[in-house]
Amino acid sequence: MLPSIFYYLFAALGVSTVQAKQSFSNTGTKSGWNDFTHDHLGKVEEVKDVFYKGPTALRMTQIHDDEWNGRYHSEAVKKAVYKKGDTGFYGFAFQLPKNWEFTKDVGFNLAQFITDFSDLGCGEKGMPSTMIAIEEDQLSARVKYGSVCPTSAQKTTKWSKLATVKPGVWHTVVIQASWKSDDSGFFRMWFDGKQVRNEEGIKTTVSDGRAFDFRVGLYANHWFDHGYSGNQPTRQVYYDQIAIGSTMDDADPSKW
Repeated sequence: MLPSIFYYLFAALGVSTVQAKQSFSNTGTKSGWNDFTHDHLGKVEEVKDVFYKGPTALRMTQIHDDEWNGRYHSEAVKKAVYKKGDTGFYGFAFQLPKNWEFTKDVGFNLAQFITDFSDLGCGEKGMPSTMIAIEEDQLSARVKYGSVCPTSAQKTTKWSKLATVKPGVWHTVVIQASWKSDDSGFFRMWFDGKQVRNEEGIKTTVSDGRAFDFRVGLYANHWFDHGYSGNQPTRQVYYDQIAIGSTMDDADPSKW
């Protein structure tokens, strides 16, 4: 009887009765993931010497090779985390090594939502929708919408210079998204607990309704798209406290 009384009391006061629910969580371990990507010389390792909350974190490594013509992914993969119409929170903590070199006009992807569209016949095996990246020392994000095929129908909205990323420091990222292919979606993002984006009434995903995977890890996409530049061919990023849920506290690495 009491739960019903409280429900109606909260409803009358306008208080949300949404219950926290983590659908996925990982404390920097290799267990619990559906898959890993580690193209060519790339590695995904569980380490104990660097972590956010401990006792372990994931270290993602990629190494540039002039003889390699493929991509440079090193990621942990959680499959089917959202489909069109869903709403959720997604969070992770990451750290760049203290000796990380910021190279002019060079970016690296830190996390992405991606799925396979190769059955549509337009060359889109592994097409990402939302991506979180660093461009030099600045955090950026983008969403993709429109039709998958033809590729010219795909549209993106990108936000740059959202926050400054510092090597040797643990940073936290939380995304809340309402995944819609029409103008009823929203995209919100927090960096180290501060909201850096709040976009309402926008398209946040493509029109195809299949499920997207969530990948956290280093993707040196600039090396594939634009070629290598800089003086640091070996790159590493550490990850910890990765989670998905229905509330901010579910996903915020500092809260669980």
